Amino acid sequence: MEFLGYLRPDGRVGIRNHVFILPASVCAADVSRIAASQVQGAVTFHNQNGCSQVKADQQLTMDVMAGYAANPNVYGTVIVSLGCENCQMDLVEAAVRERTSKPLQKVIIQEAGGTIKAVEQVVRLAQEMVRQAGLLQRQPCPLSRLIVGTECGGSDPTSGLAANPLVGQLSDLLVDEGAASILSETTEFIGAEHILAKRAANREIHDRLFDIIHRYEKSLQLVGEEVRAGNPSPGNKAGGITTLEEKSLGCIHKGGHRPIMAVYDYAKQIETTGLVVMDTPGNDPSSVAGMIAGGAQVVVFTTGRGTPTGNPIAPVIKITGNKLTYAKMEDNIDFDASPAIYESGSMPRLTQELLVELIEIANGKLSKAEALGMVETAIARVCNYV
Repeated sequence: MEFLGYLRPDGRVGIRNHVFILPASVCAADVSRIAASQVQGAVTFHNQNGCSQVKADQQLTMDVMAGYAANPNVYGTVIVSLGCENCQMDLVEAAVRERTSKPLQKVIIQEAGGTIKAVEQVVRLAQEMVRQAGLLQRQPCPLSRLIVGTECGGSDPTSGLAANPLVGQLSDLLVDEGAASILSETTEFIGAEHILAKRAANREIHDRLFDIIHRYEKSLQLVGEEVRAGNPSPGNKAGGITTLEEKSLGCIHKGGHRPIMAVYDYAKQIETTGLVVMDTPGNDPSSVAGMIAGGAQVVVFTTGRGTPTGNPIAPVIKITGNKLTYAKMEDNIDFDASPAIYESGSMPRLTQELLVELIEIANGKLSKAEALGMVETAIARVCNYV
């Protein structure tokens, strides 16, 4: 099986051909937004971090920024910094260069002479990159070149009964083709960790699964909180999910049935094929950001209640097992998995149909989140601002 992708200098394959305007901090976010709005083919995101962060917290932000720039859906990057933030231009540039050799330009607002002059410089640089990116043609590539993130948000019982098992079947198919599939949301392994751990390829991976879960719980306990105080969410409960354990048992279905080959920290580059786990929050935009920073070209996202979540770098495909949600939120939902509940024996057919949808979107078809311009992004944090 094949898709049509863009070959990058580092050997990876993109399914989009963006020019990325990267704000190094919140103080550069508006300049980046204004510039991106003037260049067709450019994307950006509102970076709320990049300054006033302790070292461990700043590293998460740096990993997402560098990972976004290195994502194979990006042709090249224009970094924009204010000039005095913690994430200094040289640090961000070095982090990006460590991950990729793709085209890179930079603008420092304080050196450019303010917003208007900085925007003008960024626009000129981005326009030239877009022109060069336009010379690339899609080429046939095997499914083994894909890294696919999996996410669930606004879950209800149909997520665990239909949508998540369907994504698990897709995950198995992709893994068997040599691709990588990412299972995320550490907080939603709690109560089901013993089931996941049995699927670890070795003892080291088994122990790492427990380690990331215990680390997450302890980080909340240090400030006097418990994960169960915020998870399940009010919407999960309204939909019929009663406990975190119940939610977790549904969540892990997205990982299918194949062995877990690696466990990655948040936003680190995925270098292993097969099923892997990434340590991300349960918060949807920040979890999706971590996987895309890790190299995922596309994310399949299940939702029982419905959600508009997207991302500026990679398409996010929405799947629901709730036929009422599909009817109410068809503007946002790409795929109706509810026949898995109502039609006996429909799962193999649905799996093939979802694979076709994935390949079509890899080939250039816009997901509904892309078509609507949904680009909200959040980045995981260790602690409060300093």
